[in-house]
Amino acid sequence: MGKFGNLTQSILIKGLLILALLFALTIQSSCVGTVSAEKEGTIELKLAHFFPGTHPAETELVQGWAKAIKEATNGRVVVTSYPGETLLKAADIYNGVVDGVCDIGLSCFSYNPGRFPEIEAFEQPGIVYKNSRVASKVAWEGIQELNPECVQDTKLLMVIATGPGDLFSKKPVNKLEDLKGMQIRATGLTAETLQLMGAIPVGMPQSEAYEALSKGIVAGNLAPLEVLKTWKHGEVTKYVTRTPFLYNTLFYVTMNLDKWNAIPEDLQKIIADTTAKFQDEVGIGLWDKQNEDALKWATENEGIEIIELPEEEMARWIKAVEPMIDKYIEEKGEAAKKAVETAKKLAEKYNDVY
Repeated sequence: MGKFGNLTQSILIKGLLILALLFALTIQSSCVGTVSAEKEGTIELKLAHFFPGTHPAETELVQGWAKAIKEATNGRVVVTSYPGETLLKAADIYNGVVDGVCDIGLSCFSYNPGRFPEIEAFEQPGIVYKNSRVASKVAWEGIQELNPECVQDTKLLMVIATGPGDLFSKKPVNKLEDLKGMQIRATGLTAETLQLMGAIPVGMPQSEAYEALSKGIVAGNLAPLEVLKTWKHGEVTKYVTRTPFLYNTLFYVTMNLDKWNAIPEDLQKIIADTTAKFQDEVGIGLWDKQNEDALKWATENEGIEIIELPEEEMARWIKAVEPMIDKYIEEKGEAAKKAVETAKKLAEKYNDVY
């Protein structure tokens, strides 16, 4: 009886151990299944852009937006950033989005001259934008109103603008004649603008300009003031000539159309609403904040000298670039005329607001 009792007890213990093991395996399998299901349900999006990892376009715009999207979708949509041209070169980003090399792209329309004809209206010289907030509101609202064919091959999520830009140079530029023969980095419409004033534009993205300036390949750059600090151009230039009537560059954030259409409608709405809120609260004023910080830094730390053009001299520069809009409309036709009218109308509206 003692032996039988011991045997029964041993069998019972082994049985309990087996049951416990089976229960543990069931729980583990259930947990693994849950994790896999969560991972499987996550939409992961690759975002390519050309700004360095330390630039506010990455740290504040891209990372801030990615965080907002993740939180708004409860982790169902995750955006991973590839800054500094690690995935695509600046000029290849839009086509990279179209072809699915990346899911989302951030770059400049002006890096692909002629590819976005109606959007060129918002970068024409002679249209006054008081700041980047004005320029961004005009650009986004104008593009929504025009709904141009050139951006129908992607899902356009956000457009922001630099607003006014200035001329950074190695030697002082006090008058129009000082520009004659000067090689200046430019892209898109700014290249033609500089040419009308007698300069020699050299096309290249912002990512290549520091080296070109340091090696003397170019003697200047036409860009927003933030470039002085964020791209360190204050280290390789000595003067800033204020030319807010010459420059405005538009940046896009856009998604591959097939990728967008594959996202469930409820998530599409969350992404669209979250993006609109983020663009209005962060995106449209991003360059104003950077410009103020950069100008202060460049003058105090790098000894950059600021040159303000007298009113009469400024009028000479503006007159020199007047043919730009006329030529644009003549070449691009009725759609261009409507785009310019839209840009001017909205600029007048938002210059009063901001």
